[in-house]
Amino acid sequence: MFVFMDLRTPDPARSRAFYGELFGWQASGPLFTAADGPWGGLTHLAPDDERSPQWVPYAPVDDLDEALARAIDLGARATRPRVDLPQGSVVVIEDPTGATLALWEPKHS
Repeated sequence: MFVFMDLRTPDPARSRAFYGELFGWQASGPLFTAADGPWGGLTHLAPDDERSPQWVPYAPVDDLDEALARAIDLGARATRPRVDLPQGSVVVIEDPTGATLALWEPKHS
């Protein structure tokens, strides 16, 4: 199960327009939104960023450090370091085949 999606794109405005026309998706700034709130983000890929444009799913975990250690033990590698946000913490990995996935630990109250 995924809890969020992030579109990494070199042209957020063009992507926003494309998905708006294709699916009727609404975007507010860097977020795709629905009636119940944001469900996806638009991340700008800088010209010197070597990654390809892509959708990145966020998988929820109970303990981010534990999940990251387990993923690495299973052959993944961290491609972006842990980021702590007001809503929770995230780290981006590539699985052993090169597929990108974000591990997401929501903030516990």
